[in-house]
Amino acid sequence: MRSAGLRAPSPRVRSQSTVDVRPVVFVIGVMLTILAATMAIPAMADIIVGNPDWRIFIAAASVTAFVGIALTLAARTEIASFSLRQAFLLTSLSWVVVAAFGALPFAFSRLNLSYADAYFETMSGLTTTGSTVIVGLDKAPAGVLLWRGLLSLIGGVGIIALAIAVLPLLRVGGMQLFRLESSDKSEKVLPRAGQIVIGIGTAYLLLNFACALSYWIAGMDGFDAVNHAMSTIATGGFTTSDSSFGKYDSPLLDGLATVFMLMGGMTFTLFLRMYQGEHLALWRDKQTHAYLGTFAAFAAAIATWLVLAEGKEIGFAVRHAAFTVSSVITTTGFASTDWGVWGPFPLVLIFMLTFVGGCSGSTSGGIKIFRFQVLFQIGRTQIRQALQPSGVFISKYDRKPISDAVAQSVLAFVTLYVFTWAMASAALGLCGLDLITALTGAATALGNVGPGLGEIIGPAGTFAPLPTSAKWILSFAMLLGRLELITVFVLLSRRFWRS
Repeated sequence: MRSAGLRAPSPRVRSQSTVDVRPVVFVIGVMLTILAATMAIPAMADIIVGNPDWRIFIAAASVTAFVGIALTLAARTEIASFSLRQAFLLTSLSWVVVAAFGALPFAFSRLNLSYADAYFETMSGLTTTGSTVIVGLDKAPAGVLLWRGLLSLIGGVGIIALAIAVLPLLRVGGMQLFRLESSDKSEKVLPRAGQIVIGIGTAYLLLNFACALSYWIAGMDGFDAVNHAMSTIATGGFTTSDSSFGKYDSPLLDGLATVFMLMGGMTFTLFLRMYQGEHLALWRDKQTHAYLGTFAAFAAAIATWLVLAEGKEIGFAVRHAAFTVSSVITTTGFASTDWGVWGPFPLVLIFMLTFVGGCSGSTSGGIKIFRFQVLFQIGRTQIRQALQPSGVFISKYDRKPISDAVAQSVLAFVTLYVFTWAMASAALGLCGLDLITALTGAATALGNVGPGLGEIIGPAGTFAPLPTSAKWILSFAMLLGRLELITVFVLLSRRFWRS
């Protein structure tokens, strides 16, 4: 089968009124088959520890494999290329369907989760959000804990591939700028997009191995080290304990997690370029500079508050401020302590970071650093234009002009992001949630961060007490944030289905 690509419809050919869904169904069938094979891993873990839940994973794998193979055979076709409409449909539908079948082990396990809870947990893992409805993780079955980690692992590498190969071509939210700045340079060494994704996938797995090994050497047992590594590099935030990293109370582990979380929030094509010989690629990247600068500024501000206002020791303040800021800006969601009791100033800063996110082409969510850089340059140009109306000023990013198409995409994305957050907050309010829970719940779901603020969904709480309707709304918000909003919203347009 030839490799799939994207082709824009020719202006001379009248578009069909319907979308040929056979290639979409075929690829989804392949994805479900792979997902079914992945379920064998937690089944083996349960068999090793003598947990009877291995039967549940085998049953879920059988159902998933049956449906996947059936879809593959029913829609069997040679895929020469994907049209833009097929690409939009595949991008959104694949995440919805994979989450639906990935929820089966949770729904049938001895945790007694409803399907809404199981779907929420699965979507949280695949979108690397890290919000959870499971209480009692310390006593949860090994297979369930491993499955949560695997969902983060799968979601993380899928997000990177999506950001590199698909979103720039769909012109979603200015991602074409990221393709110009990162992917095209890598293509000089690895000329095909498929090779780039494979190279970055390899780097992703190597980082997971290095992280797991570091955690193990620093004191975690092997099972916890592997699970936490999969959530760290994927910036997913799933842990094996209700206390998250606070369970270990280890400055060394907190420091390692801080570093690896920051790496997970960086542009992965830069790691590939460094491997190919551009050893200074990461340090010359303007987005990385802004990303690390933002991390340092917020961590310093919170640490200073903890020392001066809360009376904490300097070591405690620096350690936990750096860990927390790294966790939130990368949208990982780990917690080394209950930062919900730090006072108003740190909570305001943490809430602001919920919207920021890491770098483009990383596993993190949020608006992304590069969009804020573009907005800053556009705002700066507008101010200069107001001061000198007759002057000609051009907004630039990394010393290159920002095209009107990119500027409009970024402005549209940020506007739509804020509007979606407001609508999601209002919907959660209709479900009976209080103001803080509604506002921060919508923000953390849309930004794929994990914990919110308040007693219910804060770093010391879970999403379990929320009503079922709120969990479905938050699941949809996670999907919207992960797929850059427009990718999903375009499917709701009648024009998409007409032409």
